Amino acid sequence: MTNLQFSRRRFLQSAGVTGLAAASGLSLPAYVKAASRPVFTHGVQSGDVDMTSGMVWARTDRPARIMMEYATTESFTNAVRLPWVNAMPDSDFAAKRLIEGLPSDQDIFYRFVAADLQDINNVSEPIIGRFRTAPSSRRNVRFVWSGDTAGQGWGIDETGMKTYATMAKHQPDFFLHSGDTIYADGPMKDEVEFKDGTKWKNVVLIDEKRKVAETLDEYRAQWKYNMMDKHVREFSAVCPTFYQWDDHEVLNNWSDSKDLSKDDRYKEKSIQLLSARAARAFHEMSPIRYMPSEPGRVYRKIAYGPMVDVFFLDMRTYRGPNHDALETELSPKSRILGEQQVAWLKRELANSRATWKIIAADMPLSLIVWDDYANRKGDEAVANADNGPAKGRELEIADLLRFIKTAGINNTVWLTADVHYTAAHYYDPNKAQFQDFNPFWEFVSGPVHAGTFGPNDLDMTFGPELKFIKAPTAEQGQNLPPSAGLQFFGIVDVDGKSEQLTVRLMDRDDNELWKITLDPTRSA
Repeated sequence: MTNLQFSRRRFLQSAGVTGLAAASGLSLPAYVKAASRPVFTHGVQSGDVDMTSGMVWARTDRPARIMMEYATTESFTNAVRLPWVNAMPDSDFAAKRLIEGLPSDQDIFYRFVAADLQDINNVSEPIIGRFRTAPSSRRNVRFVWSGDTAGQGWGIDETGMKTYATMAKHQPDFFLHSGDTIYADGPMKDEVEFKDGTKWKNVVLIDEKRKVAETLDEYRAQWKYNMMDKHVREFSAVCPTFYQWDDHEVLNNWSDSKDLSKDDRYKEKSIQLLSARAARAFHEMSPIRYMPSEPGRVYRKIAYGPMVDVFFLDMRTYRGPNHDALETELSPKSRILGEQQVAWLKRELANSRATWKIIAADMPLSLIVWDDYANRKGDEAVANADNGPAKGRELEIADLLRFIKTAGINNTVWLTADVHYTAAHYYDPNKAQFQDFNPFWEFVSGPVHAGTFGPNDLDMTFGPELKFIKAPTAEQGQNLPPSAGLQFFGIVDVDGKSEQLTVRLMDRDDNELWKITLDPTRSA
């Protein structure tokens, strides 16, 4: 476990997080005039950290030269100065870089200073972040995961996005954000009145959150809105976030075949144009690594030491259309990962020497998710609700599970979010219609700050057994606000000595809801 002794007051003072703390601590000030000093507008972020490198990110309020240095001590006495990067209008003044050549298992402190490009001697206050590189030898590793931020109209209230503060208490090595990182299709109101007469008040709101996102600037603003929350900024300053995406980064249940012709909220009807703008904003506003082989690619592997490899899937970009036809043969229409991504995943899993292979899936395997919930039509996730042999999108997953068994790949664990409640599923081939796989676990968590829904029905094609669930009751109803307390995240601990993996399912008030410890299977 990383030893990050986090003190909010001490960190904000040392980090020089200028311009971020209004009296409420929840909102950003108006941008300063050009004659004043440059300002870092949304804190700092780090991400995709491995044994020798990590991405860092910041945004300024104007064209600026961002000067960067890093050190292994908080005092920066051994600082290494890096070449500057420019924050320019074409990236909305956001800039990020990969810091390389770092020692393993080491706290890294990084510091940014911005110089106004119109007056290079006019510089900002410094801003500081930190992360820890992955170990090259076995030590305890802890990370957290969840998904679904600022959804269903529930934005930044007077409490803020509390689950981020709760996760920070556990001092994780990294946060795996399982998708729906923003809600570009979820307009917000200033307040929402409940049946009992009480109200939810979004005390922080910007115009771009009052409508669906269509322009590039509107997609960027969805990201900036989340970073207006004090808990998100403070968490990001001390914990790397490993991002993947799902649908709400663009719009609900999108695929390349989405038809917006009857959706009056959208003046722009081209899903291809909207998804391109959303993808650009995703990469500009997050510390995800850049993939030269496929610019804009989201699926990737992060090796976090000898015990943990994380495989991030993209179950959105390469899928066929959402539909009800259950194909019995694999085709582009029935895919959810796509042929190239599946080939990559098989190859990387087979080559992995990590004890645990964490498959980060932005959608669950056997929970039934409908594109059209009212009429129970259109497969939005993998499951098709027929409880029979693999068909449609299940064919691609069946092929993958068969490969994992045949190749002798041990210790795969699936982590996911999307459905807005928390659960644990054990997949048993003896209870499945498709049986050519080894048993495995899937853990579901979220939302981190959004409406709470569920529970969803299970499809029995792959034999899932529900071991635990926490979701709204029938009496509570659906789309519960974060103030109802049903906000969830998971904690994964890998023990450096025994290599056991422990999963805990948690709520935003830091209550442990369920726990299991898994022993690693040793290769023959």
